[in-house]
Parts: sequence; C-alpha cells; structure tokens
Amino acid sequence: MSALRSASDLSSPRFIDSQYVDEKSFLYETSSVTGLNLYDHLARVLTKILNEKPQNAADVFEDYSRNEKRPKPAPSSRNASVADEVQSKTELALAEIQEKLFSKGEGEDDIEVEDEYPIPNIMELSFFFEQAGIGLNREEMFRVGMALKNLTENHPLEHARFWGKIFGIEDNYLVAEVEYREGDEEEDEDDALEEVSEEQERQEAEENEEEDDTPKMVHRVSVVPREEMRTGANKKTYFVCNELGKPWTRLPHVTPAQIVAARKIKKFFTGRLDAPITSYPPFPGNEANYLRAQIARISAGTHISPVGFYQFDEEDVDDDDGGALPDNFIINTEFEPIPARELASSSLTSWVHHVQHILPQGRCSWWNPKEEEEGEPDSDAEEERADEPQPEVGPPLLSPLSGDADVDGMSPWTTSLSSKLVPQFAVAVVRSCLWPGAHAFAFGKIFENIYIGWGHKYSAHSFSPMQTAPVQDEYPTEPKITEVDDPTPEEEAAAREGQEEDDQDEQDDDGNYDDDDD
Repeated sequence: MSALRSASDLSSPRFIDSQYVDEKSFLYETSSVTGLNLYDHLARVLTKILNEKPQNAADVFEDYSRNEKRPKPAPSSRNASVADEVQSKTELALAEIQEKLFSKGEGEDDIEVEDEYPIPNIMELSFFFEQAGIGLNREEMFRVGMALKNLTENHPLEHARFWGKIFGIEDNYLVAEVEYREGDEEEDEDDALEEVSEEQERQEAEENEEEDDTPKMVHRVSVVPREEMRTGANKKTYFVCNELGKPWTRLPHVTPAQIVAARKIKKFFTGRLDAPITSYPPFPGNEANYLRAQIARISAGTHISPVGFYQFDEEDVDDDDGGALPDNFIINTEFEPIPARELASSSLTSWVHHVQHILPQGRCSWWNPKEEEEGEPDSDAEEERADEPQPEVGPPLLSPLSGDADVDGMSPWTTSLSSKLVPQFAVAVVRSCLWPGAHAFAFGKIFENIYIGWGHKYSAHSFSPMQTAPVQDEYPTEPKITEVDDPTPEEEAAAREGQEEDDQDEQDDDGNYDDDDD
C-alpha cells in the first residue's frame, strides 16, 4: 500500500532527522504557567547533577528539579547582582553596624590586662543565666559584652553592667547600669538646661519688677527636690540603645515628681526616647524620663543579693543617732558561699535588698518641706509643730526578702533550683512576682540580677486610669454678690432727677440753719 512506509524508509537518515527535530521542538515548548521549557530545565538540572555528583542521583533528581523551578530574584535595571540587592535589607545594615564591635583599635594588642576590669565576665554570667533558663541567647550576650566594652572606652566609667532589656512596641531598649570614676562625672544636659531656665526666669522677673511696681500675690508651691548624683534613686547612671552596636544614649536623672507620676500610669514603651507621654495624670517628661523612672522603681524592688555578701562599714554607723544604718555598704571579704538549697528555700531569709527603697515622696531619703520656711518668722510656734509633716520611713538597706509584703495573697518571690537531678551543681534562681521579668541567680560567690520584660508592675486586675477631678461648682449665689440688671434710660433719668431734688433740699436746709444761727 502506498500509505504505508517500508522499513527502509523508517530507518533512513532523512526520517530520523525529521523525527529528532519534531521531538526537540516539543521539548522547547514554553509552559503557559511558569514560562519555562522542558529542554532548558533538564539541561540545567543535569548540568548541576554532573557538577555536584551527589550520591543516589536518581533519588535526589526530583529535589534538584524542584530547587531549579524556584523563582530567582530578578536583577535591577542597572544589572546589579543578587548581593547588591541584599545590601538594602536591615539585617545586613545592622550587621555592618555590629561589625565595628569586633574590630580592634590601634595598639590594642599591646594593652596589658588590668586587674580590675570595669565590666564583668559576660559569658560566665550568660552560662549561669542559661542554666537558670533566663536571659538572652549566647550570641546576643556576647554582643552585649562587646557593646559594654565600647561604652567603657568612650566614657570614664569605673563599673558597667548589663541591667536588662525592656520591650517596646516599635523597638526595644537594652539598658546598661554604670558608675563614673570619682571626679569624672559628665555634666547632665538637664542640669545645664535647668540652670539656664532658672537664670532666664530670674532675669524676666527682675525686668517685670522694674516695669510694674504694683504688689502681686505670690503663690509658693513646694517642689520636692531631686536627689543628687551618686545618692538615692540617682546613685547609678543608665545608658540605653535600641540595637547593640548603635550609639549608647545617657538617660537623664530621675526626679521625685516623675516617680510619683509613673506609679499612677501604665504605658507601653515605643522605643523612641523623644516620644511624648500622653496620660492622666500628666507625666512631667517624655519617654526617656518615664523609662528612667521605671528603671529606678524596678531596681529598688528587685535587685537582691545573698545575705552576708554586703555589709555596712563600721565607721559609717552613727552611734549618736541611735545606731542608724548608713546608705552605703561594702563587699564582705570574708563572705562564705551559701548552699544552693538554702538560697532556694521558700523562707527567703537568705536574700536581701541592696538598693534603697523609694518612699511615697519619690525619694529614697525623706525631704522635709518645712525646711524652706525655717527663715520666715512665725508667731505661733505650737501651731507650726502641730502642722509638722510626719517623716516617711521605709525598710532599710540589706533588709531580708522575708519582710516583703504579699502580692494579692501570694508570695512576692518564687525560688527554684536549676536542676533537681544534680543539686550539688545547681544554680539557685529567684523570680519576682511583683515585677514579672526580674530574675536573680546565685552560685557560690557569683550572683547577678537581670530584668527582661515590658517594664510593668504586676496587677491582679485590669489597669484603670485615674478619674479626672470633678468639675468645680460655680460660686454660691447670695444677695450680696448677685449681679443686678443694668437700669434702663428711663430709670437712669428718674434716678438722676431724684438725686437733684435731694441735693436741692439739702441746700435749702443748710441755708435755714445759717439764718437761725445768725
């Protein structure tokens, strides 16, 4: 039959070439979904397999094909490579910033090792925190140590430690607690601004007095003064940064008014120090001041140490003042480590507070508002003694945790061991229930405190802001102070005529009297 081809025709070179072209054309057909063709895809997959020569190539062929089908980042208009496109990511930008933490300065290899280094062994503390199940990961803690090292190189610091991490809505705060070397304190910008504003107010007051000599009523408001540096709530200085490797920012000193206001509000941090604090009652400052106030409150309530590690200097104890305890302490060189089982006891007698308690006034040491009026004369001395305010008193330094008040019927602290299988090498861990996120550990003569949380105090109930003050009543209506209506023109004319008649009658009476007298 003419329609059938003979075997010789099928084996002819012309037929084989034609079939090859048809099959190759089929492989070159582009997919309407992915835009790929099977010929190029197989070529790339086989080329990759031949180059890498994996074991059991038949089993991993599908994996190679699947990886090859994954979408590739398209190059930009300037024919940039993939590495150039990745440079715009924040991870790479942050890595470039943190790279400076690991670079050595000029001549740093020749520096002799100091006996007293301003920062502790961060990696050792990280190991114990890891055993206790708290803290940051090891990689981040190492960057914390390098960032603290950078901080001590740029500021004259005697001690520096990692205080903790406070979460924010937009960004977080990493906090460093430092102490300046004696005599090398840096001037606080707030102090300079306050002095300038006071000088301006004084000059404006003098100018106003020269222009206007009329007496004015002076309303004196007693403002609780701020505690000086190295004392009370301002004993330590704090630096913060949003990311390790970025510059550290020094927080301003805290004032009593800021601490009192911070106790009445609850705000989430944004991560921006210049962010305003919108609240009721109004907070006197921005987020940097609110952050500093919360740090002071957390430190005063949660920084603890094993009993006996610190002690008061006998020279500082004043026997004439009834043996009052001082505000400072020293390290006990004869301290003997406390067993971990005793530190983890629920009695809490093996731990003490080593940060001063903040009084309701907002200071660690009470300030008498009557001191401002000592120079003014007062005729009634007995009445003055009756109005004398009662001093506020709080627990002294190094008071045991067993004396802390309960938190809504539960213990303010929880204790545990890092391991019950091998308690001989376990770490004693203490967690605060009043400030969730505050932790402490102790192992032998090593202990440390850390806070990782939102900076909020525990509350058994949902937070409710204070109610605004009631609207003041109008002045009471009385006949003596009631405003009368203005008279009409007719009434004014009648009153004027009546007044003229009265004046005329008086003149007539005066004339008659003179005639009789004569």
